[in-house]
Amino acid sequence: MRVIENEEAARRLSRAIASDLSLYNEDKILEGLQADNLYEVLEEEIQEGRDLFKTRVLPELLESNHYDRAIIDLLVKSKGHIKCKLW
Repeated sequence: MRVIENEEAARRLSRAIASDLSLYNEDKILEGLQADNLYEVLEEEIQEGRDLFKTRVLPELLESNHYDRAIIDLLVKSKGHIKCKLW
């Protein structure tokens, strides 16, 4: 597998991983948001995605926090219609 060397490709990969997490863990995401413990409920899945991301991009690109931003955008912000303590 080729290592990603630019910001845009790293951003796309992070969003693809987060999108897969969202797609395959919808029930856990809803449970985590409603109980205000999303990161605990999805700890293993999020870490697995982070580990994959780290293996696919240059170390210098990790400093941009693309993966963490994608997790927030796709697992938290996109669920703004769910009743929870965050909003």
